Amino acid sequence: MMLYDRTIREPLFDWLEGRYGKQRILEEIVIGKSRADVVLVLSSEIWGIEIKSDADTYTRLSAQVKDYNRYFDRNILVVGTRHAHHAAEHVPDHWGIITVEPEENRADFYELRKPGENPKVKLEKQITLLWRPELVQLQKQFHLPAYAQKSKKFVQEKLLEKVPSKELKQAISEVLFELDYTMIEETIEAYRRTH
Repeated sequence: MMLYDRTIREPLFDWLEGRYGKQRILEEIVIGKSRADVVLVLSSEIWGIEIKSDADTYTRLSAQVKDYNRYFDRNILVVGTRHAHHAAEHVPDHWGIITVEPEENRADFYELRKPGENPKVKLEKQITLLWRPELVQLQKQFHLPAYAQKSKKFVQEKLLEKVPSKELKQAISEVLFELDYTMIEETIEAYRRTH
């Protein structure tokens, strides 16, 4: 039985919940020129997870690694058994590696290497994961002016300039953790109507 990306995801989410407790999972998030398969939001960190099933190749991985490293506090590569022996050659040492194997019609996960702190993460990239209504929430939280007529990029830069990095990093994680993605389109539309 070959495991494909779509058959790995749900069991992976269950495994991550058992491993890391309360969390938020976002899927297919654009990061730079790549798309993160899974974004795992913990209470104070944002992790990136790239899935390479046995049906996938490493063709785009080096470019993806660069983008993941800019956006996430920690990163994990999830690989099928075909890739397990060579996975470490394709990602930096601070990346975690999880192998997935088919076992009696289900996916079985094994942590080959724990994810370490990513030394290349950039707060100015993490803040771009937020929509405009979430930026407004942070502006209020940190008592910044509304900047109603200014661009999203302007607001991001003001937050980066005015809020201490550690506090802003924590706040970004909290906002993503609490965000109701089923309501995001309505929230954005409501924001547009009032601004």
